[in-house]
Amino acid sequence: MWAIALLYIGSIIIFLWGVGHLFPTKNIVEGFGDLSEDNKKIITMEWIAEGLALCFLGLLPLFLTIFSDQSEVAFFIGNLCCVSMLVVLAILSFFTGAKTSVLPMKLCPFIKLTGATLMLLGTMIYTIPL
Repeated sequence: MWAIALLYIGSIIIFLWGVGHLFPTKNIVEGFGDLSEDNKKIITMEWIAEGLALCFLGLLPLFLTIFSDQSEVAFFIGNLCCVSMLVVLAILSFFTGAKTSVLPMKLCPFIKLTGATLMLLGTMIYTIPL
């Protein structure tokens, strides 16, 4: 029961953080000031790509939990892959965005690590017999 709750909470946190990246994209790009059209497109693409990646990394463990047999190896490997990618993105965010003065960018690595930790704990509790 706790394992499912941890997986759901971690997955939903990451999914919502991804959705939170998608909606303000236009304002984020405009916040960079006067940019060339190419730079605007690149920043837009990268901002949307991170939002979609986070949505995927939140939805995959959620769907694995809901629709798969949690005793299958694919459940364990799929969740661990998502957790690993979130940790990599958190490290990247820590050394880049978190160094800015923008509060959401400072929170980003901690939110990613929180979601990853919850997913990891839920996966481990579920797959390792106690």
